Amino acid sequence: MSAQLKPTSWKLTGDPATPREDPHWIKRTAARAQLRAVGFKDSDFKKPVFTVVCPYSNALPCNNHFRELSDIVVEEIEKLGGKAFVCQTPVVSDAETMGSDGMKYSLISRDLIADCAELMHQAYAADSIIALGGCDKTVPGVLMPLGRLNTPGLSLYGGTILPGKCDGHDRIDACAMMEAIGSYGAGIMDIEELHRIECNAIPGSGACGGMYTANTMSSAVEALGMALPGTASSPAVTPGNVITEKKKEQCRQTAAAAMDNLKSGLKARDVMTKKAFENAITVMFALGGSTNGILHLLALAYEAGVELEIEEFNSIGERTPLLANLQPHGKYHMKDVDIIGGLPVVLHELLDAGLLHGDCMTVNGKTMAENVKTAPKPADIDQDVIFPISKPFAPAGRHIIIMKGSLAPSSAVLKISGKQMEHFSGKAVVFDGEQTAFDAIMQGKIKAGDVLVIRYEGPRGSPGMPEMLSPGSALVGAGLGGSVALVTDGRFSGASHGIMLGHVTPEAYAGGPLAVVESGDEIKIDVLKKTVDLVVPESVLEERRSRWQAPADTTRGLLAKYRRSVASAHRGATTY
Repeated sequence: MSAQLKPTSWKLTGDPATPREDPHWIKRTAARAQLRAVGFKDSDFKKPVFTVVCPYSNALPCNNHFRELSDIVVEEIEKLGGKAFVCQTPVVSDAETMGSDGMKYSLISRDLIADCAELMHQAYAADSIIALGGCDKTVPGVLMPLGRLNTPGLSLYGGTILPGKCDGHDRIDACAMMEAIGSYGAGIMDIEELHRIECNAIPGSGACGGMYTANTMSSAVEALGMALPGTASSPAVTPGNVITEKKKEQCRQTAAAAMDNLKSGLKARDVMTKKAFENAITVMFALGGSTNGILHLLALAYEAGVELEIEEFNSIGERTPLLANLQPHGKYHMKDVDIIGGLPVVLHELLDAGLLHGDCMTVNGKTMAENVKTAPKPADIDQDVIFPISKPFAPAGRHIIIMKGSLAPSSAVLKISGKQMEHFSGKAVVFDGEQTAFDAIMQGKIKAGDVLVIRYEGPRGSPGMPEMLSPGSALVGAGLGGSVALVTDGRFSGASHGIMLGHVTPEAYAGGPLAVVESGDEIKIDVLKKTVDLVVPESVLEERRSRWQAPADTTRGLLAKYRRSVASAHRGATTY
């Protein structure tokens, strides 16, 4: 293996191209002695070193198979003449921590994962990164250091979960589970049915199966060009809960691509360009992706040194129709996209319509256009999973909309996912935190026409900006999804649907207008004008602001660090 493929790892091992008497080679003697203890031989010091970022835990189905995936990647790197160091990072399950204090750590984990990967990659002077992503925040978290460091490398998605089956239904999932809780609270479902859904909704390993955050981001990363074509949609395991041969082969292909990129000199920022981010955003809208995609793409662009403003999401969304008939707004799951040909089917359709930049470079050394030219188009296939642009699932501008107004002077994010709503106006019912709001829904205290306000759940306020899936799903389960608006400075899950307006900035903890809303105030949402307003005289608001004080800060440890460092959701909630 040529020493030219060790652009940085020679700093760890010593430069094999120099004589053994070279001062730096002598200096690295102690390091090589340590490496020999973990299996290095003389020949290994000539090989490039790859960081394999592996957010593994046996606590969650999204990533509990990642040790096996990383083992396959490491084995393939060894076969190709490299050495691999595994970097295991934390991983937080949104689904398991939802509605609890543990959810505060979910978004925090994204930036912590990125920092862990940077730490290991830089400390061991590795040459390239192979980033395995699965549960929501791990997909952007493992990719952020590639843009930050501008290193060679790429990402691989660990795979989507298969849908569960229960009582004759063969498409149940985590979203159905959360909505079932609301149905039970509303008396629509009995405890036995709730238990049956609990036992069957999540059949094995893989990330949540609809167009929720994990699949939104796997698709965005493939569209960005930072994952191999066709890897965003494939299931993690077989119905017997064994890793699929397809996913194993994708591990080997990803390792080979990483080696090829190291040889060619292709780096992350060669791929993560402004036009590539526009491609990723376009795909997010076409698939009906999660609002979390906005936070994560803003953060990834920041890491890659790309100027991306939140308002640009509107300009792309206004020209991109919703094509995907996927949960939570539609019928199908990501595994159904894989069956018809994967994301390249969507990319080909969008490219031919002039909605993608086909000249963007991708991590396999080919352009976007080259990668998708042989993929079928939706109209060529007998299916109703992905609609053609000529007859979309919903027209452009009917999915996610960036809003502004007197309630959100910087921005807010509205998710309507194809609904024909143009206006919503109602009286606020205000809660300082998620749990009391959820309790009110379950007790039947929220009525049609209300605007449910949940505040102090922003990046600094909570801290951690937790998802409001529990109250949102409870509203849907109670039959209120189309008649109650939920407004918050927190986030929503990709599984959230209804009238959901989140990411309100400035957040309440920072003294934004949300902090002085009182129950009974009128809130107006105008989809056509993209505005959200608090209909209260300015003199009244001024008096309220004079009395307002931020909640006492009792945080310690990681939460306290995060509160001090995190930026606004308007900027992607980055931490430096």
